[in-house]
Amino acid sequence: MGDRGVIAVGKYKWEPRGQNHGGFHFDVKLTDDEDNDGHNVYLESKVEGYSWSRLYGVQRKTVTLKKVIYDGAAQITSEAWIRACRDRGSLRPDNCSDAVYRERPRQR
Repeated sequence: MGDRGVIAVGKYKWEPRGQNHGGFHFDVKLTDDEDNDGHNVYLESKVEGYSWSRLYGVQRKTVTLKKVIYDGAAQITSEAWIRACRDRGSLRPDNCSDAVYRERPRQR
């Protein structure tokens, strides 16, 4: 996933209910591949019923972002989205990739 200036490659999964809080788990390498544009990159994630949350990268570097998004209600949610963005400042809109959708597997 990515857009010009930002690349995010990694793994995304739902933890089973009762394990690791039953949250949405991702392990992503976020890369700023536009060395001279002066903009930072970030990863946004959203779990059903919650707003987008941001994890910032570092200009001109690759960082690993590992996170489990959860709370008590997250164990009953079933949808999550994640996208990579380039922060272009306050005067221009950010560039973001299309959101990657992940649905919790049905448990038996």
